[in-house]
Amino acid sequence: MAETLSLTVQRRPSGRAAARALRRQGFVPGILYGSGITPIPIAARLHGLRAVLTSRGTHVIRLSIEGEAQTYECVLKDTAFDPVTDVPIHFDLQLVTANRPVEVEVPVVLTGTPVGVTKGGILEHFIHALRIECLPKDLPEHIPIDISGLEIGQSLHVRDLSFPTFRILEHPDTVIVTVVAPKVSAEETAEGAG
Repeated sequence: MAETLSLTVQRRPSGRAAARALRRQGFVPGILYGSGITPIPIAARLHGLRAVLTSRGTHVIRLSIEGEAQTYECVLKDTAFDPVTDVPIHFDLQLVTANRPVEVEVPVVLTGTPVGVTKGGILEHFIHALRIECLPKDLPEHIPIDISGLEIGQSLHVRDLSFPTFRILEHPDTVIVTVVAPKVSAEETAEGAG
């Protein structure tokens, strides 16, 4: 089960000029949307949003809007970053309800050292997060994948994974990791032959 984080925001006016003004004041504009509510334009203080963005894994966020008693349970769906400064410039939060599945991207955490790596192979890690669907109460902080049994030449695909509390939405043939034989340079081949 993912940890619940807290974030306090304020309602904001919509429009580009208002968004630019908020950014100059140290806020990041965002939107809260979901089933049963009209989308709510919001803004979070940059340092408060950074705390959510830098926390490891996927989390349910308990959102409070300044001056309002109601809180919202939501997940971070998207964040846009400035291409030069890498500062967040916009974020999207999706409302979650206890009995309705939510679709999120969850980081993959590899565990174990592959047998093939201990024999000189090289681990290639292709997929660092997987899209899943689950109930909010079953949302994992990350997806642990044991790779200790992989030999040189073997790969782990999405179809090889099975979890009882969530469904993986990626294509079954997607390769997550593989262990490849080390590349031998032409010089090493010539030395071995001589």
